[in-house]
Amino acid sequence: MKKSIMPTGESPNKSLAAVLLAPRSVALVGASDDPSKTAARPLRFIRQAGFDGEVYPINPNRDTVLGEKAWRSIGDLPVVPDHAFILTPTDAAIEALEECAELGVPVATILAAGFSESGAEGEAREARVREIVRRTGIRVLGPSGLGVVNVRRRLALTANAAFAEPDLPVGGLFVASHSGSMIGALVSRGKARGVGFAGLVSVGNEVDLSVGEICAATLDDPDVTGYMLFLETLRHSDKLRQFAVQAARKGKPVVAYKLGRSSAAAELAVSHTGALAGEDDVADAFLKGCGIARVETLDAFLESSALLARIPVPQVVSSTKPRVAVVTTTGGGAAMVVDQLGVRNIDVQHPSAETYARLAAAGVEVGNGRIVDLTLAGTRYNVMAAALDVLRSAPEFDLVVAVAGSSARFSPELAVRPILDSASLSPELLPLAAFVVPDAPEALSRLTAGGVPCFRTPESCADSIAAAFARRMPSGIPDIADKEEERSSVGFLDELAAYDLLTKVGVPHAPALGIDVEGDVAIPEDLQYPLAVKVLSADVPHKTDVGGVELGICDKNQLNAAIEKIRANVSQNVDGFKLKRVLVQQMVKGLGEVLIGYRRDAQVGPIVMLASGGILTEIYRDRALRLAPVTRESALEMISEVKAMRALDGYRGKARGDIEALADAIVSVSNLATQSDITVLEAEVNPVMVLEEGSGVVAVDALVKIGK
Repeated sequence: MKKSIMPTGESPNKSLAAVLLAPRSVALVGASDDPSKTAARPLRFIRQAGFDGEVYPINPNRDTVLGEKAWRSIGDLPVVPDHAFILTPTDAAIEALEECAELGVPVATILAAGFSESGAEGEAREARVREIVRRTGIRVLGPSGLGVVNVRRRLALTANAAFAEPDLPVGGLFVASHSGSMIGALVSRGKARGVGFAGLVSVGNEVDLSVGEICAATLDDPDVTGYMLFLETLRHSDKLRQFAVQAARKGKPVVAYKLGRSSAAAELAVSHTGALAGEDDVADAFLKGCGIARVETLDAFLESSALLARIPVPQVVSSTKPRVAVVTTTGGGAAMVVDQLGVRNIDVQHPSAETYARLAAAGVEVGNGRIVDLTLAGTRYNVMAAALDVLRSAPEFDLVVAVAGSSARFSPELAVRPILDSASLSPELLPLAAFVVPDAPEALSRLTAGGVPCFRTPESCADSIAAAFARRMPSGIPDIADKEEERSSVGFLDELAAYDLLTKVGVPHAPALGIDVEGDVAIPEDLQYPLAVKVLSADVPHKTDVGGVELGICDKNQLNAAIEKIRANVSQNVDGFKLKRVLVQQMVKGLGEVLIGYRRDAQVGPIVMLASGGILTEIYRDRALRLAPVTRESALEMISEVKAMRALDGYRGKARGDIEALADAIVSVSNLATQSDITVLEAEVNPVMVLEEGSGVVAVDALVKIGK
């Protein structure tokens, strides 16, 4: 068995996990003697929890703190502590951090606020903290960090008032939260549900230590079985992604509750991709792409981990919806689950004729509906047990949900015993979850103790199921070109230069030619009409918006007229602009139009998007997002997610579009992330014409924004 990184023995492990989460000695810098003050809580909570390490209260104005010997400064201590919790006001906290760093304290938590969230003065303080970290090597948790709790080590190094709670529930979940108050809320709510924790950390502003790095430090601990992340933002997403990849490989599930679902799309986006891929859309794609289950409800956040542990992250995401069976003794209760699953685009699967026959052979009589409603007969042990055995071995399902009715409250042992026995006696069968309709704490407690995923509301049940099946197995961290020095200024490529770049990564485009239009215009004789004519300038990226595009040009006379019209339009709409070149491009008709977009998101890095194409893209908001670069399999998944793509798949007898070529084009655009000689900040190919199967795809417009 691996040695726990949260050791209980006498030999201290000086790894990050040891000094942060399992220190043998802690200093409380600025500890207060007034029990009513926040700075007094850590000492009270540590003593109440029964921590067996050394604790050194530091207060320059007192000989004792809460009845214990106090020290004037951290330099007066007989040892260099493993962990310093700095409880002083903001400016004094930085001075205390400097002193800790000079003495060689390996890690410090800063409680104080007043850093980047408070404007320019706070940003300067934060910069000073970063400089101390860089110069000395000390690791910092916070600022605005309410501390750490190691339940197994009985360490409550926190100022969170909720940890006055006695007898903290012990379990395998490790919590990392941007919100300090949430770690206390989760402990109290978890205790009521029988959910136990291995550790909880309030990360604060993540000036140094981040959610990803802290969680990664616990991955080898056998006592940590899963992770809960309460996220307000995605700072340090690279470290979070690295942790998630390792967690998925080790089979340790991760669930996240992230704020920000209501945020608007980026108003200053330079393309449809930016407007469609709002902050929360990108966060959602990032979390799912990292194998992290993102839930929408607080109940699901607390209750989903047991289910996630039984539904492994799929190695290959199926294009079909999850197949769920619902068996119940109460039709109304089951209907609530069915309704909530439907809201989340998951259908309850109708049992096959063979499954109905097996149920009948087992003595289970049910109607021919999607819900396997046992009625009151299901309250008998043998009926529910037989139904579960049949459904959990049926090939048409991925998961079985058992819905328990009123008997769960008044006869909890009888109501849940067949569910418990089915889960424990046949673990090799399909995963089993339970929704308990009445308020039945004892029934839920029995299910939780038996390791059966169980839910108090139909919303949390459906939310957890949807989140579990939405995860994707994360790939290794790609080699993404990222030259920060090239981002000091930005600019656009003209359309011909954009096509050159797209050709380099493998995206075909319709034949295009640049024509000089200053002075006498020389029209080539070999043009293939009809043509599209466009203003060609890096200074006019949005050509249609300024009247810089003319379509359906059929001869030389129309071409000359189109050039003059574009000249007049753009001059009128773009101050000081003088038309020098136009692009002429052979018009191509396809079976459908799509948009392939790419963007370097400020938080998560490169992403790729597929959407229905044309000028109404933002209205329909029909799109799929992934972290870039993507595999061909991921590109095909994206195609299956966009509703408009169904029209390209032989809909109602029409010709089938070249889906394979479209997948190749998505992969090619996503590979802009790996280009080492240029930093592409944003790119959009819209529209891409999808031709008949076997004929490929063709780009007929492109926008590329680069870092210079």
